[in-house]
Amino acid sequence: MTGRPLVTVENLSVEFATRRGVVPAVRDVSLTLRAGECLALVGESGSGKSVTARTLIGLAGDGATVRARTLEYDGRDLRRFTRRQWRRLRGRHVGFVLQDALTSLDPLRRVGDEVAEPLEAHGLARRDELEDRVLALLAEAGVPDPGARILQYPHELSGGLRQRALIASAIAAGPAVLVADEPTTALDVTVQAQVLDLLRARKRAGTAVLLISHDLAVVARLADHIAIMREGTVVERGPAARVLAAPEHPYTRELMAAVPSLDGPRLDRPSLDGQRLDGQRPPAPAARPDGGTPVVEVRGAVKRYRSLDGAVRTAVREVSLRLGRGEALGIVGESGSGKTTLARLVLAETHPDAGAVLLDGEPWSGLRERDRRGRRSRIQLIDQDPLGSFDPRYTVERVVAEALAPGLPRAARRERVTALLTEVGLGPEHLDRRPATLSGGQRQRVAIARALAPGPEVLVCDEPVSALDVTVQARILALLARLRAESGVSLLFISHDLGVVRQVCDRVAVMKDGRIVESGDVETVFAAPRHPYTAALLAAVPRLEPDAGRGHATTADQKGRS
Repeated sequence: MTGRPLVTVENLSVEFATRRGVVPAVRDVSLTLRAGECLALVGESGSGKSVTARTLIGLAGDGATVRARTLEYDGRDLRRFTRRQWRRLRGRHVGFVLQDALTSLDPLRRVGDEVAEPLEAHGLARRDELEDRVLALLAEAGVPDPGARILQYPHELSGGLRQRALIASAIAAGPAVLVADEPTTALDVTVQAQVLDLLRARKRAGTAVLLISHDLAVVARLADHIAIMREGTVVERGPAARVLAAPEHPYTRELMAAVPSLDGPRLDRPSLDGQRLDGQRPPAPAARPDGGTPVVEVRGAVKRYRSLDGAVRTAVREVSLRLGRGEALGIVGESGSGKTTLARLVLAETHPDAGAVLLDGEPWSGLRERDRRGRRSRIQLIDQDPLGSFDPRYTVERVVAEALAPGLPRAARRERVTALLTEVGLGPEHLDRRPATLSGGQRQRVAIARALAPGPEVLVCDEPVSALDVTVQARILALLARLRAESGVSLLFISHDLGVVRQVCDRVAVMKDGRIVESGDVETVFAAPRHPYTAALLAAVPRLEPDAGRGHATTADQKGRS
């Protein structure tokens, strides 16, 4: 990590022309990046980190005005680049890994063709050697059975495999710089660890890595240096070990405090200063289940699906669980473990092939829909993607009001919606706004208000915070804890993030291959896991450790591999 920087940026500013005028996105940002080094840009959505990264590869976007005193790659002035020069730079010299591999990969092209494209575009391989090169790249990226994967389409791969295929495509041309924009967000902790291991291997091979993230625990595993961005500016920078051990800026400390932890204070307990992460006083702890009739009970549920080729896949295998009144039960596991299928069974969106689901001790899954409809208000869903579940034409008032009983006079309906928005921390000024104009955290609050509108006994939360920034995530989790304490609503909390589950849940059930392999009190299971799979999940959780910032495995990593 010595010698001339590969990337040099001084006083970079980026503005966007909109109907409302010029909007500054990045202001006076400076950075350098050397071979074999990882620099992490960290901040919330809207902080300017992704715009900074995209500007370095000539993709700042339409309507962008870019100014910089210095903007260089390997001594070449990027400010003077033509479109043709940018195309030659991208892929060949600078690789780009986006967060959402499913939308980044062409859905109409096989994985092998996608990985081969940079080799063909830059004339780096003959046609007769393309397949061998692609197979080697997929193997290097950790893709199992690459011979079969090259013939598959992106939608046929899991999230982790898609992300690894995208990395294989990004490194195909042997770029000197790799830009990774939120490459692990919403991935399972074990897949997340594998992706970070891949990026670490590239760094050790001499590639310069620019990592964009909002999660300091993830950054700690890879970064040598960290720059904290807020509202388009860098508010703190320095060696990763120093920033993690002794953050100087209040915003950096806020980010660190918001990272879900396996060993810090839980949300049902006051923090050291008696305040929650959202600044509110903590409510009294929620009531534990009283041992009576569970509000939801799953008895030996089995769910199978038949694929287009006729093969049968069992998504849920003889699962049984009980959710008590006022209890929060976490369901954890990797993608494909059966978590979401189990949630759909509980919601009666699909029906078990064997076994049953009971609501308030009465049949639920076996009813005809017309017999179930009158009880649907008792159980509501908070989805991972609220924007996708809202009608974009609706105002916030209409989104929430559609969950209220029909026939309410307009004035009473508006009053009730306003009260629900207040309950989740939004004001009447949001009533007439449309979902697309809200931030991610605001949309999730609207989704919670809509779920609360019918006065449910159960909230099924399916990855409700996985795509949110850690500070917004912390506020949503604190909100759920408060609502549970005040209303007694039960939570079935589906997540791959064990730190988040520990924050809000009383008990946890660990799923693997459609089965519950371990369950119990969340503190007991996480402190002394009995099943090897649970132990592997816990070992893969990113941890904020001061010496983790050197880009080496943390103690937890090493334990997980021993």
